Amino acid sequence: MQSFQPLPRNVTTRVHTAMPQELRRAVVTEWSRANKRGHPVDCFLEGPCFDPAGHLYVTDIPHGRIFRISPEGQWTPIAEYDGEPNGLALHPDGERLCIADYKQGLLTLDLATGTVGPLLTRRNSERFKGPNDLVFASNGDLYFTDQGQSGLHDPTGRVYRLRPGGQLDLLLSNGPSPNGLALSGDEDVLFIAMTRDNAVWRLPLLPDGSTAKVGRFASFHGTSGPDGMAMDPSGNLLVAHASLGSVFVLSPQGEPVARIRSCRGSTTTNLAFGRDGRTVFVTESETGSILSAEWDIASS
Repeated sequence: MQSFQPLPRNVTTRVHTAMPQELRRAVVTEWSRANKRGHPVDCFLEGPCFDPAGHLYVTDIPHGRIFRISPEGQWTPIAEYDGEPNGLALHPDGERLCIADYKQGLLTLDLATGTVGPLLTRRNSERFKGPNDLVFASNGDLYFTDQGQSGLHDPTGRVYRLRPGGQLDLLLSNGPSPNGLALSGDEDVLFIAMTRDNAVWRLPLLPDGSTAKVGRFASFHGTSGPDGMAMDPSGNLLVAHASLGSVFVLSPQGEPVARIRSCRGSTTTNLAFGRDGRTVFVTESETGSILSAEWDIASS
């Protein structure tokens, strides 16, 4: 008897907060010339990340800003500099955020002072193409993508691992727009959102530090592609798609489990779990909003 996979269930979002009008800047920037056909962009949110106190941090790429959002929804600009900050990750010391900055490389943000400083800005005296996102392993290894303007026309995007002692390992150099990252629960697999391939790649991490048998884990459609990602405790991979207005939930075998739909625009760029481990917060960059939804892991 033929069996059929059940259709993925739909999960609705709500608006948690949106950037206040007085903080928006509708001007043309270098970033908007390259990415939005030269149109003014008042903000473009990315990199949601929580600190130990429950504050949510987001980046505003075109205007080089980082904001802290209180649990009550109050927005505070804590850094502005000559850069294009994208992904954020909390440093293991809990006192700093690491920034994947398209212009400047890897930076750090001191949470107490708001000071931005360099972490790794060049490799062998050469600038990166344009870092996009990053994730820490439990041993302190930092994985990050170097996306630049790569794509199917130029599959030269890279994925690196920066070890706590300073060793930099090139894990992949043929990526068509490597973007968001997520580690499996046992940290022996790195998932990579390949935006212009409209797919998620699976990169095994071998005990000797090498990689092998990189494959395509899941494929999508649309005018953009997968962006930020997160892993839930059950091993489901949550994938924000930057043109379909959704976060897709995939089982450990890459099967669709659920679709968390945006209640606002279609540019869902990244996501993070809140401190309760069940509430998902999603950056919707078209409208400058933070969306939230409950992801019921137990019934997935």
